[in-house]
Amino acid sequence: MSTHRMYELHARICQTLSNPKRLEIIDCLRDGELPVSSLAEQTNISQANLSQHLAIMREKGIVIARREGMNVYYQLSNPKIIQACELMRQVLLEHLETCGELAETSRK
Repeated sequence: MSTHRMYELHARICQTLSNPKRLEIIDCLRDGELPVSSLAEQTNISQANLSQHLAIMREKGIVIARREGMNVYYQLSNPKIIQACELMRQVLLEHLETCGELAETSRK
């Protein structure tokens, strides 16, 4: 696979993760598999809208689904997804902290 193709795939995954509701879904799935009904309740997203988000996430390989009777259960495809999200959150918090310090300095 070419480096250019890898950048394209990486960008597509990042686009998928750029939605706040999808990040919330990932956070809900951090401790394991959940049925759609529980995800809808925890995220306060309608089942129709949740299904759209989950379809996108499934297409990009972020979540996997299994059916059991009338229920569909979702889980993260790889635990490193949580690590990636946590790392980005740390970067964000450090950035906000730095911006806060810069704002404090500029007010003096």
